[in-house]
Amino acid sequence: MIVVMAAGSSDSELAAVRERIESKGLKAQINLGVERTVVGVVGSIPPDFKDEVELLEGVSDVVMISKPYKLASREFHPDDTIIKVGSAVIGGPSPVIMAGPCSVEDEEQMVSTAKAVKKAGATVLRGGAFKPRTSPYSFRGMGEDGLKLLNLAKQETGLPIITEVMATEDVDTVAKYADILQIGARNMQNYNLLDAVGELGKPVMVKRGLAASYEEWLLAAEYVMASGNEEVILCERGIRGFESFTRFTLDVAAVPVVQRLSHLPIVADPSHSTGKWYLVTPVALASVAAGAHGLLIEVHPNPDIAKCDGPQSLTFENFDMLMQQVDAIASVRKQPVAAN
Repeated sequence: MIVVMAAGSSDSELAAVRERIESKGLKAQINLGVERTVVGVVGSIPPDFKDEVELLEGVSDVVMISKPYKLASREFHPDDTIIKVGSAVIGGPSPVIMAGPCSVEDEEQMVSTAKAVKKAGATVLRGGAFKPRTSPYSFRGMGEDGLKLLNLAKQETGLPIITEVMATEDVDTVAKYADILQIGARNMQNYNLLDAVGELGKPVMVKRGLAASYEEWLLAAEYVMASGNEEVILCERGIRGFESFTRFTLDVAAVPVVQRLSHLPIVADPSHSTGKWYLVTPVALASVAAGAHGLLIEVHPNPDIAKCDGPQSLTFENFDMLMQQVDAIASVRKQPVAAN
């Protein structure tokens, strides 16, 4: 349920509405929009409570939301959510590029990659310190030592960091280093982990699960938001289909669909979805053309010797060429790439 406050309603009237909601054991989530103030009511709504709230001073309308996700819905928050991380503005008119290696391997690899992607125009540095791998024998990351190398690259370049957290017991450790915490596709429905990152004051990226519907994906975001964290980014990284040539199938339609259903920013991951470096650029351009707020791109100084996902990683030269083409597509949409 959402409560729409009347134009010109007072702070005391808003406080009274919040107090009435919380007196029923419900949670009140206030959204101070440009044109109106909306209060989201989270919890099991008692019978006749809608009628009760409609009678309160300062209330313009009370609307029942049929969707199971409330806080993530466009009805609750009509304006697009904008998330600022360093110089990056995620959810604004310009696509934000998050780039770096799949896995942190050593200092030289990390620092050289950070400098190269920044020079090409990326505004967020990605890199995995904790890696969920299909095989237990694959390289599973350097853990906190990898986080320290990410932090070193940040100090060298000024780029904010996005990296994955896999377990609730690692949340505080990862949060010490990361500017954005990533929830991987395999953990999209790890509800304890979603609760834990929701209690942080840092942005969280929620990747779409391998076979998740839009509703399931938005409900995962709802978990984070219901725990108090409104800075959520969605990432379309490809879903399972019958075609085996690519690793997954990137659902380009997810970009405009999510923008219709939700106010949260959405980015695309053409690296994990395609699994082949030569497909990354065309799928990235398609995502930007569809209106994606950003891209998550894997870049490595020497993909042939990468410990993780080398076949889908771009060289520095190829990443630079991608950035030029992204700029051209974004310009057609009248959305130039954000400057450093």
